[in-house]
Amino acid sequence: NYVMPELSQSTKNLIAKYDLWKKSLKPKEGLGTIHVDEVASKVAAFYEQIRTIIDWKEEHLMRRAAIIRKLKRRFFDLELNDFSAIKIAEPFVLELIRGGYFPNDKIEESKIGIVQKIVEKYIFLLKNCPESKKGKTGLRFYSQLIEIAACEVEETLAPSIKEMALIDYMFELMKERIKVPENIYERNLLKREEKDIQIYIAVQQALFKLDKPIISYNIIRYKYPFWEHPTTEELLKLSQNIFKIINSIEKDFNYVLSKKFYAICETYDTPYLLLGDVLSSDTEENGIQDISNPPLLEQAIKKVYEKRLKALKARIRRAAIYSTTSIFVTKILSLIILELLVAKIFFGGVISSFTLVADVLIPTFLMAVLVISIRPPHPKNLNLAVVETMKIVYQKEKRDTYEIKISKQRSLAIRIVLSLIYLSGAVFSFGFLFLIFYSLRFPITSIIINFIFIALILFAGIAVRQRAKELTIQEESGGLLGFFSDILFLPIVDIGSWMTNTWKQYNIIAAFFNALIDMPFSAFVEFMETWRHFLKEKKQELR
Repeated sequence: NYVMPELSQSTKNLIAKYDLWKKSLKPKEGLGTIHVDEVASKVAAFYEQIRTIIDWKEEHLMRRAAIIRKLKRRFFDLELNDFSAIKIAEPFVLELIRGGYFPNDKIEESKIGIVQKIVEKYIFLLKNCPESKKGKTGLRFYSQLIEIAACEVEETLAPSIKEMALIDYMFELMKERIKVPENIYERNLLKREEKDIQIYIAVQQALFKLDKPIISYNIIRYKYPFWEHPTTEELLKLSQNIFKIINSIEKDFNYVLSKKFYAICETYDTPYLLLGDVLSSDTEENGIQDISNPPLLEQAIKKVYEKRLKALKARIRRAAIYSTTSIFVTKILSLIILELLVAKIFFGGVISSFTLVADVLIPTFLMAVLVISIRPPHPKNLNLAVVETMKIVYQKEKRDTYEIKISKQRSLAIRIVLSLIYLSGAVFSFGFLFLIFYSLRFPITSIIINFIFIALILFAGIAVRQRAKELTIQEESGGLLGFFSDILFLPIVDIGSWMTNTWKQYNIIAAFFNALIDMPFSAFVEFMETWRHFLKEKKQELR
């Protein structure tokens, strides 16, 4: 007789958390919600679309990028007033809703008071942290802390209940499945107590492609459960240690084996995503009964897989449009501000029209090709996804294990040979690019700037391509062509990675928008909304 497999306890807990999430979506009666003027909202949303092009990020990071940007501006205003107790939460939240980052008439008014307390908590941490005023180190710490504050604001206004439930679920299973050989501990490559944190970071990076600020915030909550509602004594203690806490998290990200943990979680994240989709489906009225039945679960998995595949293709198209447009706009601005100006000052020459057009179109075309050429997963991937999802849902006596493997130590001679091959690939790639630009009669300044742009584009393109593999379980072989492209392009991608991290800190164009356009525009939109309310009141008086 066929025995129906039993759901694992972890799966039952996940279902319970998803039920809580569904209940949280139902509007609570009798509670006031935050409303912004529709006209002012449309104007603000249009501006935010322009900002999206200027400092484009992956779709799931755009909202928090806006929160960070606006929160930094508000904190700058507070600094000018010596961190006096100005109530910034209400205009701050209204600005976010106007920009289209949160829904209008959906967020409870009580959330404004909670956001204000969050702001006050981080002001207290900044004021009382001994290291917060120490030069460049203090500035970096200041920026990191505001980014973490932005994560807490986002979590307050749009709680990620189901996402955190799925993260906890995968974290719990991966702790059991990922095995670390004893020789890794013996060689001091990893401390035993750090294994769980490494898995926790890798799960978040793989499952939802979360970035450093939100993962740092989640690690703080994991290590310090009282973080969101600390007592006065706990808050004072945190303020004295917050610099060390953030530094220790930075070390967690930089562990030698962190990429090994990520590689395993990235390979097996698809089943968890699909299970989450099945549980969050509105059409499922009897979730537990359906998931308990393997044939019904298989049908549900295939259905959500096709839906997610369709959404993935749409997201890739949007990424192609935004990333290509961002490169196009930035390239034109760099051409006007840097290349033409520098070429005139140092070389006194005029760049030909053909060179100018090629200067803009070559990087733009490269970005478009990188994103448009992304291929969807192989059809066989669906069957693998179904099998792997079944494995995690049901209780099993024997579970799959994934071992952390380290590369064998290479001799000095082998390391030198490999480094020379890698360096030769870089020299050939940059030499080939130099010949192309030189034959098109680009001035040396334009060639250097184009080298920078191509490195940034290749890194961004590779990042988008990796993002597109979220449904792929089995790694696809790149073949001989992939092997040679890695030799030629990886050195440039490495440079692009380094420059991207630098660009985040010194994005001149974004800084220009913040200083000269963002603040005045926000003030204008606030005035517009006030004026609209004034006109409405006048109309009511006439009745």
